[in-house]
Amino acid sequence: MSSAPKLYIGLLHYPVYNKNMNVITTSITNLDIHDIARTACTYDIARYYVIHPLETQRRLIGDILNYWQEGYGASYNPDRKEAFQRVKLIDTLDSAMQEIEKVEGQVPKLITTDARIYPNTISYKEMRKLLDTGDPYLLLFGTGWGIEKETMLKSDYILEPIYGAGPYNHLSVRSAVAIILDRLKGTPWWE
Repeated sequence: MSSAPKLYIGLLHYPVYNKNMNVITTSITNLDIHDIARTACTYDIARYYVIHPLETQRRLIGDILNYWQEGYGASYNPDRKEAFQRVKLIDTLDSAMQEIEKVEGQVPKLITTDARIYPNTISYKEMRKLLDTGDPYLLLFGTGWGIEKETMLKSDYILEPIYGAGPYNHLSVRSAVAIILDRLKGTPWWE
């Protein structure tokens, strides 16, 4: 296998928590699709999966994707079309894992993100080294108030939280994706 990292990302809308820690399905936001697609393209991510089970939301997402991948938006803004070529709508996390396995010939390792620490939490430096092995990875981001605990515990790795300069710890998922991908795939400015 190639030593180039085979990194995929997913934006999970179910199962996630609401602010009361009830498991819910969140709604899509147009900004999440756009901004994460652009970040995925910038960091050469193999595929960005928008993971959503609800048919009503899937139709909306499909309309947005079609507009920028094939519709007027694609001809109006070719740069946006390029970013949107990496985006794929899929119904479940299991479906995304199976598709990656089909493409790569092996089950991807699952990396999740959270603002909390878990027993299998890993540093960005350690994860960056693992990405260099050439194995496929799916880096999963949650919406709402985070990915449901059972899904978290099934993951192979959980990235350490992003710590800012102060105690506030409620980044938008778009911001978290950009920061994390820069730490994992950006130029190692600290060397």
